[in-house]
Parts: sequence; C-alpha cells; structure tokens
Amino acid sequence: MKQISHNIDDESIEAKVLWFRALPVSERMEMLCNFTDLALELNPDLAGAKDAQPIKGPVRIISET
Repeated sequence: MKQISHNIDDESIEAKVLWFRALPVSERMEMLCNFTDLALELNPDLAGAKDAQPIKGPVRIISET
C-alpha cells in the first residue's frame, strides 16, 4: 500500500517538473494564476514594478535526463 509523504525531501525538483508537465494546460494556467495571486497578496506593490532587474545569485537549470 502506497503512503502519502509530506516531506519535501522525498521529491526531487525533476520529479516535480515531471508532475507539473503532466498537468493539462488549463490546470497549469490555474496554478500560475494562484501563484500570481499569492505573490500579489504578499507584495501588493509588485504589480506596479517596472524595469525588472536580473536576480543575484545562481539560477537552477532543470534538464530532462
């Protein structure tokens, strides 16, 4: 019998990408809207930000293996 894990360490970023890619486009878009709503709720000034600047630090590249 399979169990549900609530430990973030049990899934790699690659597994999460595969799960996300398996979603229909409509569900992906719904998640994008939810993430956008969350970001705007946490930082209402985000919507008015202009001239985005690159982030400092490393960028993680996810590749298909």
